[in-house]
Amino acid sequence: LATRELVCTPEYWVRHVRESVRFADGVRALAEEGVSAFLELGPDGVLSALAHQSLDQECVVAPLLRKDREEESALLTALARVHVEGVRIEWAGLFDGTGAQRVDLPTYAFQHERYWPVPTAHRGDVSGAGLTPAEHPLLGAVVPLADSESALLTGRLSLKAQPWLADYTAGGVVVFPASGFLELVISAADQVGCDRVEELTLAEPLVLPEDGAVAVQVWVGAPDDSGARTVGCYARSAESAPDEPWVCHATGMLVTGARPADFDAQVWPPRDAVAMDVEGFYEASGFGPAFQAVRSVWRRGEEVFVEAAVPGQLGDAGEFGFHPALLEAAVQAAGFAGVDDDERLVALSWGGVSLHAAGAAVVRARILRLGEDAVSVEVADVGGAPVLSVESLTLGAVSGSLGASAGGGRDGLLRLEWVVAPVGR
Repeated sequence: LATRELVCTPEYWVRHVRESVRFADGVRALAEEGVSAFLELGPDGVLSALAHQSLDQECVVAPLLRKDREEESALLTALARVHVEGVRIEWAGLFDGTGAQRVDLPTYAFQHERYWPVPTAHRGDVSGAGLTPAEHPLLGAVVPLADSESALLTGRLSLKAQPWLADYTAGGVVVFPASGFLELVISAADQVGCDRVEELTLAEPLVLPEDGAVAVQVWVGAPDDSGARTVGCYARSAESAPDEPWVCHATGMLVTGARPADFDAQVWPPRDAVAMDVEGFYEASGFGPAFQAVRSVWRRGEEVFVEAAVPGQLGDAGEFGFHPALLEAAVQAAGFAGVDDDERLVALSWGGVSLHAAGAAVVRARILRLGEDAVSVEVADVGGAPVLSVESLTLGAVSGSLGASAGGGRDGLLRLEWVVAPVGR
């Protein structure tokens, strides 16, 4: 074994350079002395692989640095590996100076605070089935259609895969938000080379079951002589029989020719705008935390200015074109412009929608009242760059547009009313 006196002599280092390395003999000698864990301090893991081959007994061998990997990540991975193999690590030293501290976790099962990671929608490799990945959190695949310029996008919605959807309710049941349909259509438009949703009208609410999943399809038609394409959103239970009919929930038109937004958000809040009181804004709305995106609201005449952010528990805004939670913030804030300000609002139709930048997490929006039940919406990021523009958004009160029909599932959209008939008939 090398002693301090030995390695401090010039002769030792001459031998080190000129003679055989005998790496395997050195590793075995350490193992015979009782060493059970080896950490490689070089720039990669070459010697760790050689050590595995040289040792006849089970030992922990891990490289602390790896080529083409971040040093901090490689180091912590190596420490974690030897830790699970039983090597004692002084973890306190790792956190010195960071301010980290121990926190108390729930001690019983009824405290209802979850610390598990939020599950994500399954997006596996669909190419083996002849499909193309849709690269979207709510859509799974694009189906290539033979001998056709049409397109079909498919997906599955469930409260297990997308638990944040449970925070949007109406009439006591979970309903897929209208802004979600617009997000699906924007993604479909991108797939076929269109950059403007000329119109999108909601036909029927989509109620999401507490258990199970809903299959969705977005059909995009072939372009007409002007290049416009029809689009439709359909859904049915994922457990439906093959002959079960699909329900149409939204229809519209896609075109090319996005129009730039005319909204300067660099001066914020806008001059002469009056701050509105948003305390208790969501108390009676029925929205859960995932759809409570409004931070601040200002008003100036017929204009309403809103600052909104994707709630922290979502954390996936970058995967969307424009996150539905942000768009619902603009819908609800329209009440400050005098559109049914005593009612919770829902979107009935969209007109002239153009997405200028995807993945925004914090936005500033201007809402301009166009009529009794319509507004325009222009959205920019915190740097003032345009994000989204909506030329016309038609709104309605949830009690008249959604709540009466949202009864749960396809059958829940129907109501039974008993009518007293005259005697003798």
